[in-house]
Amino acid sequence: MKKLQNEITTFLKERDWLDQYNYPKDLALSLSLEAAELLECFQWKTDEDAVKENREEMLKEVADVMIYALQIVESLGADAEEVIRLKLAENRMRTWSK
Repeated sequence: MKKLQNEITTFLKERDWLDQYNYPKDLALSLSLEAAELLECFQWKTDEDAVKENREEMLKEVADVMIYALQIVESLGADAEEVIRLKLAENRMRTWSK
């Protein structure tokens, strides 16, 4: 995952976006907007129809969400793989009511 974080950082630097738009608040807003675009793929459709009609678009939107999530992690000076492993460990200890 660190390799992906580095690739994203390189992409941002190449476009001179790293210092302009790479702040946690802005990235979180952008992630939310991309997640909303993913939700639009499902609007007024069954899961089956939505996937059949919009699978490729869904994958693109998921990629956008993941890119922004990795940017947030990078902007906070953390490693995504480590953050995810820590959260999974925390979730293993949780209990959820039904």
